[in-house]
Amino acid sequence: MANQENLIQLYSTKILGLASDMPHIGRLPRPNASVTRRSPLCGSKVTVDILSQDGKVIDFAQEVKACALGQAAATIFGRQIIGLTFFQIETVRDELQAMLMSAGPIPKAPFTDFEILTPAMEYKNRHASIMLVLEATAEACAISNTTKI
Repeated sequence: MANQENLIQLYSTKILGLASDMPHIGRLPRPNASVTRRSPLCGSKVTVDILSQDGKVIDFAQEVKACALGQAAATIFGRQIIGLTFFQIETVRDELQAMLMSAGPIPKAPFTDFEILTPAMEYKNRHASIMLVLEATAEACAISNTTKI
C-alpha cells in the first residue's frame, strides 16, 4: 500500500498542473542550435531550440513528448530559461541530477520548484524523462557556443 501512496504522490495534482502549463511550446524559426534527445527506457522525446547571444539564452522553444514528470520539469525549466547563461543552465542540470540520483539539495533559485519532483528520486526509471529538457538545452548551448553567426 505504501508503494501505491508513493506513486500517487509522484503524480500529484501539482505535477499534473505543471505538466499542462508548459511555456515556449513549438519551434524557433532561426535558432542558433537545435537538439533532440530521446530516452530509450521510456520513449520520452524532447526537441529544444535556442537563440543565444553573448553566452545567454535570448529565446527558447521546446517540443516535449514525455510523461507528466518530464513535462513538469520542462515547465519549471521553461519558465526561467530566458536570460540564463550557459553556465547557469549547466549548473541547474547538474543540481537536478544530484537531487534525483543522490538525494542532493534542491536546485538553487530560481529553480526551487524542482522540489516538487523529489518523490521521483526513488523511481530511477523516471529520471531520464525528467532530465531530458535540461540535457538537450545544455547540449544546444554547447553547440551554440561553438557556432559563429
